Amino acid sequence: MNGSRTIKRYGAATALLACMSLGVLGGCASNDPRRSVAESVDDAAITAKVKAALVGDPELKASDINVETVQGVVQLSGFVSSAESVATAATVARTVKGVKSVRNDLRLK
Repeated sequence: MNGSRTIKRYGAATALLACMSLGVLGGCASNDPRRSVAESVDDAAITAKVKAALVGDPELKASDINVETVQGVVQLSGFVSSAESVATAATVARTVKGVKSVRNDLRLK
Protein backbone atom coordinates (compact mmCIF):
# COMPACT_ATOMS: atom_id res chain seq x y z
CA MET A 1 0.00 0.00 0.00
CA ASN A 2 2.82 2.37 0.86
CA GLY A 3 4.49 1.67 -2.47
CA SER A 4 1.42 2.57 -4.52
CA ARG A 5 1.08 5.92 -2.73
CA THR A 6 4.70 6.67 -3.56
CA ILE A 7 4.13 5.81 -7.22
CA LYS A 8 1.01 7.97 -7.35
CA ARG A 9 2.87 10.85 -5.68
CA TYR A 10 5.82 10.62 -8.09
CA GLY A 11 3.49 10.11 -11.04
CA ALA A 12 1.61 13.28 -10.16
CA ALA A 13 4.87 15.19 -9.67
CA THR A 14 6.16 13.96 -13.02
CA ALA A 15 2.94 15.01 -14.77
CA LEU A 16 3.13 18.44 -13.11
CA LEU A 17 6.75 18.92 -14.21
CA ALA A 18 5.88 17.85 -17.75
CA CYS A 19 3.06 20.40 -17.93
CA MET A 20 5.29 23.14 -16.52
CA SER A 21 8.04 22.41 -19.04
CA LEU A 22 5.54 22.66 -21.91
CA GLY A 23 4.72 26.18 -20.76
CA VAL A 24 8.39 27.12 -20.68
CA LEU A 25 9.03 25.62 -24.12
CA GLY A 26 6.00 27.43 -25.48
CA GLY A 27 7.75 30.68 -24.61
CA CYS A 28 10.55 29.71 -26.98
CA ALA A 29 8.20 29.54 -29.93
CA SER A 30 7.67 32.41 -32.31
CA ASN A 31 5.01 34.96 -31.41
CA ASP A 32 3.71 34.78 -34.95
CA PRO A 33 1.98 31.44 -35.45
CA ARG A 34 2.38 31.75 -39.22
CA ARG A 35 6.19 31.57 -38.96
CA SER A 36 7.77 28.15 -39.12
CA VAL A 37 10.94 27.09 -37.37
CA ALA A 38 12.67 27.03 -40.76
CA GLU A 39 11.71 30.66 -41.39
CA SER A 40 13.03 31.66 -37.98
CA VAL A 41 16.31 29.85 -38.66
CA ASP A 42 16.57 31.48 -42.10
CA ASP A 43 15.98 34.90 -40.55
CA ALA A 44 18.64 34.26 -37.90
CA ALA A 45 21.11 33.28 -40.62
CA ILE A 46 20.31 36.42 -42.62
CA THR A 47 20.77 38.56 -39.51
CA ALA A 48 24.17 36.98 -38.85
CA LYS A 49 25.27 37.50 -42.46
CA VAL A 50 24.15 41.14 -42.45
CA LYS A 51 26.01 41.79 -39.18
CA ALA A 52 29.14 40.17 -40.61
CA ALA A 53 28.87 42.29 -43.76
CA LEU A 54 28.46 45.45 -41.68
CA VAL A 55 31.50 44.55 -39.57
CA GLY A 56 33.46 44.00 -42.78
CA ASP A 57 32.79 47.53 -44.01
CA PRO A 58 35.57 49.85 -42.75
CA GLU A 59 33.35 52.95 -43.03
CA LEU A 60 30.79 51.67 -40.53
CA LYS A 61 30.91 51.26 -36.77
CA ALA A 62 28.85 48.07 -36.81
CA SER A 63 28.69 47.79 -33.01
CA ASP A 64 26.25 50.74 -33.02
CA ILE A 65 23.91 49.11 -35.56
CA ASN A 66 21.19 46.67 -34.52
CA VAL A 67 19.93 44.14 -37.06
CA GLU A 68 16.67 42.20 -36.95
CA THR A 69 15.13 40.06 -39.68
CA VAL A 70 11.54 38.91 -40.09
CA GLN A 71 10.59 36.90 -43.17
CA GLY A 72 13.62 38.20 -45.06
CA VAL A 73 12.92 41.86 -44.26
CA VAL A 74 15.94 43.34 -42.49
CA GLN A 75 15.48 46.21 -40.05
CA LEU A 76 18.49 48.36 -39.23
CA SER A 77 18.35 50.54 -36.14
CA GLY A 78 20.79 52.41 -33.96
CA PHE A 79 23.02 55.41 -34.44
CA VAL A 80 25.66 56.28 -37.02
CA SER A 81 27.86 59.32 -37.47
CA SER A 82 26.85 60.46 -40.97
CA ALA A 83 24.11 60.36 -43.58
CA GLU A 84 26.57 58.51 -45.80
CA SER A 85 26.81 55.77 -43.16
CA VAL A 86 23.01 55.45 -43.12
CA ALA A 87 23.02 54.84 -46.88
CA THR A 88 26.08 52.58 -46.79
CA ALA A 89 24.58 50.32 -44.12
CA ALA A 90 21.41 49.85 -46.16
CA THR A 91 23.40 49.13 -49.31
CA VAL A 92 25.57 46.58 -47.50
CA ALA A 93 22.49 44.86 -46.03
CA ARG A 94 20.81 44.65 -49.44
CA THR A 95 23.78 42.75 -50.88
CA VAL A 96 23.29 39.82 -48.49
CA LYS A 97 21.69 36.75 -50.05
CA GLY A 98 18.17 36.16 -48.76
CA VAL A 99 17.40 39.79 -47.94
CA LYS A 100 14.06 40.72 -49.51
CA SER A 101 14.08 44.35 -48.42
CA VAL A 102 15.69 46.68 -45.88
CA ARG A 103 13.90 48.92 -43.44
CA ASN A 104 16.45 51.55 -42.50
CA ASP A 105 15.69 53.14 -39.13
CA LEU A 106 19.25 54.33 -38.49
CA ARG A 107 19.60 57.75 -36.88
CA LEU A 108 22.41 60.28 -36.82
CA LYS A 109 24.34 60.77 -33.58
